[in-house]
Amino acid sequence: MSDLEIRPAAPADIPAIVAMLADDPLGAQRESPDDLTPYSAAFERLSGDPHQRLVVAVRDERVVGTLHLTIIPGLSRRGANRSIIEAVRIHADERGGGLGTQLIEWAIAESRREQCQLVQLTSDASRTDAHRFYERLGFEASHVGFKMTL
Repeated sequence: MSDLEIRPAAPADIPAIVAMLADDPLGAQRESPDDLTPYSAAFERLSGDPHQRLVVAVRDERVVGTLHLTIIPGLSRRGANRSIIEAVRIHADERGGGLGTQLIEWAIAESRREQCQLVQLTSDASRTDAHRFYERLGFEASHVGFKMTL
């Protein structure tokens, strides 16, 4: 897998990222790959925030994975930084080949570089395969998460 590059996402990557976000039963209900306008606006907001890392994994000049990492400075845990991993997606052609592991390892290394003391993520309760994947990588299902759609 040495031909893989993990790099910051660029505006030209938005269609590929959105396509991966929409390529599962949950994403198909909430994403709109036919209208990239809101995604472009969101990309601009992310690009201007130094605490955000939206990255893509590229193989043979093709976007095959993505991940969004947020660094959160805080007061708890003696003023510790923490990070949140979101929107991990792997192109259907690449699943099962270790790319997800590489992206998560990148996020953990970036979190360490940013002196985070905790890396956290949420995963929809229906994604049992993802839960096993994260547990294999050392994550614990230690908290109950709550969300409210606005």
